[in-house]
Amino acid sequence: MIKAAGVAEVTDADFETEVIGAELPVLVEFTADWCPPCRQMGPVLSALAEEEGERLKVVRLDVDTNPETTNAYQVLSMPTFMVFRGGEPVKAMVGARPKRRLLQELAEVL
Repeated sequence: MIKAAGVAEVTDADFETEVIGAELPVLVEFTADWCPPCRQMGPVLSALAEEEGERLKVVRLDVDTNPETTNAYQVLSMPTFMVFRGGEPVKAMVGARPKRRLLQELAEVL
């Protein structure tokens, strides 16, 4: 998977610890290498992680190598963004979007 600076990779194995058990709200991007809009989101997520790092944890999950988590949250389209707070999904968004729009959509859950 293409790396995004400041954005951790999570897997089926550590999703519980890294996302469900996180103290901060967590933005999870469900992504795939073959998905062009997902690749466009890399710099956006890196910038978001840098700017909002104290309020929000930003991670990515590769749907192809982590089917358990992908299926558990019924993710069908890439990229799907899900915000988890207190271990629960509180918001889901589908499709690439500019950083400004993503920040607006996150404002209500941060």
